[in-house]
Amino acid sequence: MEDNVQIRIAKVREKLNKSQDDFGTALGVTKSTISLLETQKREPSERLLRDICREFNVNEDWLRTGAGGEENMFISDDIQYFQNVGKLGQEKNEFKKFYLNMMMGLPDEYWDYIYKEFKKFEDKKEE
Repeated sequence: MEDNVQIRIAKVREKLNKSQDDFGTALGVTKSTISLLETQKREPSERLLRDICREFNVNEDWLRTGAGGEENMFISDDIQYFQNVGKLGQEKNEFKKFYLNMMMGLPDEYWDYIYKEFKKFEDKKEE
């Protein structure tokens, strides 16, 4: 069986350990749509390919072509960081821009304090 985009979509879903239903829900499509893709009875739309990459941090080049093999399936944390920073330029929420720009201007000693405070929120969320 030739490795194509539909097979790579199935590999992403399996690597994430998601059911077809959960995978489809995260993408705003039905379980049936995912099943039809994985059985190669339907071609994915451009939007769906972009949504898979965005939602699950999948390397778009790998998803479309298989370039780099399965170890190239997901984008690295460094690339994710740069993509998120790049999104800031397109952000419509002025508070987010203001907040992030303000944070970048803080002295290093403030970062330790902020980190500890954010960890409190994360710890409470896990309780």
